[in-house]
Amino acid sequence: MTGRHLILIAALLLTLTTACQTKQTSTTSNANNSRPTATSTPDQFAEVRPIYAKECQSCHGPTGAGGPVKLEDGSKLKVPSLREGRAVRHGDDEFTKQIVKGGDGMPAFDNKLSSSQTNDLIKMIRVEFQGK
Repeated sequence: MTGRHLILIAALLLTLTTACQTKQTSTTSNANNSRPTATSTPDQFAEVRPIYAKECQSCHGPTGAGGPVKLEDGSKLKVPSLREGRAVRHGDDEFTKQIVKGGDGMPAFDNKLSSSQTNDLIKMIRVEFQGK
C-alpha cells in the first residue's frame, strides 16, 4: 500500500468514527428530551400559611389541635381544636364572625386581616385540618 492509500483509509476511519459519535450523542439527547418532566403542584395556601403561623398558631398549634395555652398576662385558656367538635360544625359565616369579632378568649382580627385573608384562612382550615 502506498502512503496515499493509508492517508485515505485513516481519513475514512476518522470520518466514520466522528459520524458515529455525533449520531450517538444526538440520539442520547433526544432520549433525554422525550422523558416526561416532573411537575409540581402549586401550594394553594402559600399566601395564608404565614398569616396562620403569625396570628393563629401560637394558640391553635401547628396542626390546629388547640389545647391549653398560657396567655401573655399569665392566665390560661383552653383553645378549641380546629380539627373537630364545634369547628367542624361551624359554617363559614360563623367562622368569619369568630375571626373578625373574636370572643370566648379569642382576640378580634377585624383590624389585622382583610376579608380575603379571613376567607383563605377558613379554606385552609377546612382542607388541611378538617380534610374537607
